[in-house]
Amino acid sequence: METRRLGKNGPELPVVGLGTWQRLEAADRSGGADSLVSASLDTGIRVFDSSPMYGRAEQILARALEGKRDRAFVATKVWTPSPEEGRAQVRRVLEWFGGYIDLMQIHNLVAWREHLPMLEEEKAAGRIGMIGATHYSPSAFDELEVVMRTGRIDQIQIPYNPGERRVERRILPLAKELGLGVLLMRPLGEGRLVQSPPRPEALEPLRPFGVETWPQALLKWGLSDSRCHVTIPATSRPERIAENVAAGEPPWFGDEERQLVSRLAGY
Repeated sequence: METRRLGKNGPELPVVGLGTWQRLEAADRSGGADSLVSASLDTGIRVFDSSPMYGRAEQILARALEGKRDRAFVATKVWTPSPEEGRAQVRRVLEWFGGYIDLMQIHNLVAWREHLPMLEEEKAAGRIGMIGATHYSPSAFDELEVVMRTGRIDQIQIPYNPGERRVERRILPLAKELGLGVLLMRPLGEGRLVQSPPRPEALEPLRPFGVETWPQALLKWGLSDSRCHVTIPATSRPERIAENVAAGEPPWFGDEERQLVSRLAGY
């Protein structure tokens, strides 16, 4: 799997990670969360993205990484309007993950002005490696741009897939200009884009790029934009991990292939 530097100040990381929204709890209910995380690590995944918004996902991930913490790049978030609760959230995850979080993001920009000084203190103390900000809605991209231009964050996380391309207008160009790392959420459109996959023969032009399945085509679509560094599809099924990881291998799509995937997705 290819690696890319997460912005000008970040580490070199494999381009496919694992999101934990809903799926990690689902895997845990069936007793498979530990094997899901182990399978991810064994296939080369290092980035695991979570949040206090995701129920018990942070705790489940921390348990699954016991004895393996040094192999993972943990990206989680602070998500609360309360500065006091924000500090409590950070204390909890530091305890769960061995006293260090690789990337702490302000989830959906909630109270970002209040949380940012606290995260800067934690980074200066060596307990946080990078600071980031996330948002899923184009209506918040003006505010996200304000945060990016402060020069106080290292990374952003934004939605990007053939049906969600508003970030191409200003957010991705600005991230490149500022040297910010970019994590891609919703690469499969929260599952919507894979519900009605195209016929297998429609993917024939993509076979030379290592694409065997429609989800791989969608993941490679996002990663073929060099301004993007890591995509974080979520799954509760270990057998999907190797399929996702295969999409992180070059060669990358050109304009023609990206346009084909967009048309097949209905856009």
